[in-house]
Amino acid sequence: MEITRLQPDGLVVSPAFSHVAIVPAGATTIYVGGQNGVDATGSVVSVDVAEQSRRAIDNVTVALQAAGASLTDVLQWTVLIAEEADLGAAYGAIAPRLAGAGAPPLVTAARVAGLGVPGALIEVSAVAALLPA
Repeated sequence: MEITRLQPDGLVVSPAFSHVAIVPAGATTIYVGGQNGVDATGSVVSVDVAEQSRRAIDNVTVALQAAGASLTDVLQWTVLIAEEADLGAAYGAIAPRLAGAGAPPLVTAARVAGLGVPGALIEVSAVAALLPA
C-alpha cells in the first residue's frame, strides 16, 4: 500500500510539484488549517516575510505532530501570500521544507489582497496522509 503522486503526460513536469495524489483506502487523512507566522500567543513574529514564512511552516509542523504526522506526510500545500510581500523571499524561506518524501507534493499558491491576521504576510495550509501501520 502506498500513496502515489503523478505528473501525467500532457501536463508540465516540475521538480517542485506533482499534479495528482492518489491515497489508498484505509489511509488517515489530516487537514491542517491556515497557519500564519505567529507565535503561541497569536502575535506576528516579524514584519519580514521570510521569518513569517519559516514560522508558518513551524506551526504546520506542530499541528501535524499533534496528529502523529510530519512534513514528509504532506500531500498538498496551499500557500497564500499578501500582495505586498516579496514572493521570492517567502518561497526562498519555505521551498526546501515543502518537499515531501519521494515525488514532490501538490502545491497551490495565490497572491491575496490581505489575510485575516493583521500584519500577516503568509498563510499556509496542508493536507497530509498516513498509511496504516
